[in-house]
Amino acid sequence: MTVSISPESIETRLFMNGEFVESSNNKTFELLSPKTLKLVAKVHEASAEDTNRAVESAKAAQPAWAALRTEERGFYLKKLADLIRQHDNEFATLEALSMGIPVSEYWQAAQCAKTFDHYSEAGYSNQGTTSLNTPGFINMTLRQPYGVVAAIIPWNYPIVFFASKVAPALTVGNTVVLKSSEKAPLTLQSIRLAGLIKQIGFPPGVINVITGFGNISGAILSHHMDVRVLSFTGSTRTGRLIQEAASKSNLKVVFLELGGKSPAIVFDDADLEAAVSDTQSSIQSNSGQTCMAISRVYVQDTVARKFTALFKAKFSSSAVLGDPMHPDTNHGPQADQVQHENISRYIEIGKQESTMILGSDSPPSNDSGYFIKPTIFADAPEDARIMQEEIFGPVVVINTFTTEEEVLQKANNSEFGLYASVYTKDLDRAMRFVRGLEAGTVGVNCTSPTTAKDMPFGGYKGSGIGREGWVCSMDNFLETKTVLIKTG
Repeated sequence: MTVSISPESIETRLFMNGEFVESSNNKTFELLSPKTLKLVAKVHEASAEDTNRAVESAKAAQPAWAALRTEERGFYLKKLADLIRQHDNEFATLEALSMGIPVSEYWQAAQCAKTFDHYSEAGYSNQGTTSLNTPGFINMTLRQPYGVVAAIIPWNYPIVFFASKVAPALTVGNTVVLKSSEKAPLTLQSIRLAGLIKQIGFPPGVINVITGFGNISGAILSHHMDVRVLSFTGSTRTGRLIQEAASKSNLKVVFLELGGKSPAIVFDDADLEAAVSDTQSSIQSNSGQTCMAISRVYVQDTVARKFTALFKAKFSSSAVLGDPMHPDTNHGPQADQVQHENISRYIEIGKQESTMILGSDSPPSNDSGYFIKPTIFADAPEDARIMQEEIFGPVVVINTFTTEEEVLQKANNSEFGLYASVYTKDLDRAMRFVRGLEAGTVGVNCTSPTTAKDMPFGGYKGSGIGREGWVCSMDNFLETKTVLIKTG
């Protein structure tokens, strides 16, 4: 269900120190609908001055926020979760307008609310340790907030990442400056969430939300001497720049959840229909704009023909492209023109490198929206660009293999290591691949986006540094202090 939203009612300003303010230089950038290509709003772009002011506000607010009892901080998070649920339809409409996610597929606001709910009651689980192992001493550790946390989130699942970074940082006593992606689709949901934060009455400066470009606000946050932790989700290229900036400034703690080129391995004893359904759904979800989407499928040669036929039929019939506001649509447009052009370029490269067995013969046009049809390539060389580089669209490659050793080497032949899957009924074989696959998450007879809230999530190699999740994210935002007490 959608709600009616007029352009005049959409908040587009920065949220700092508890108030919405225009950018200091009045600079804005345009937000276009990826379906109609028409202007939705002009969003204020944070300047260097604005970014520094946001950090100052967070720094000033942090001591008083940390001094609150755990349940007092949790009260604000609980209230926010309740309000998010009340505005679920509004968030779905904003996401369909600005990014093209079909309302029929929308689940992000519910997940966002669950995350804030969880952390509203999780604060007391952060315990230090004690020791009597040194004669004449009682020793202990304290867990204390860092201070100001910067969160830089991507555009594909905005309020999910908003919650997963902001909620654990706040519940343990930090304050936050959140920067949305320069890609306009993200901004509306984050700013609307800031409106709910203002409505609840969070203390000014505890949460600050700015919109802007990485080379200005993102770079300033990465270099800022008052930012003690930076949590980023986005591209591997940007992650490297952030880590470099942190090393050249105050050695701030950095957590990076980056790109992916996730493989799925299907053996001939697997449930082929389940494997087809799972892998097809993974690459189609959010029009392929998901970091852990399965974009490489390796199928044992004895069942490759059957699997490919099933996958092609499923992929072509399941995707209903169209207006994201329509309840029957389950495959919306790509987020913006840059995404559309980038994916289109990879498809043309793929035609030269391998065999296209599903897709458009002519280059995709954006005349009626930034749509990309589901696309399948087969028999791509392992060093092909469509095998090695993240496309971030509904494009998958199906290759074949014969032996375990061969496919394990191929699956691991990637700069990325975020998610991997293996489909087999042989438990011993499954465990060999669980141990051997170079990925932060391995699914056995399941695949992305399947995750577990009580398990860490993150990547190997170029897919990131550190882990996030309900049982570990609070640790990311706490310093450990050792205290030595000499007794008489």
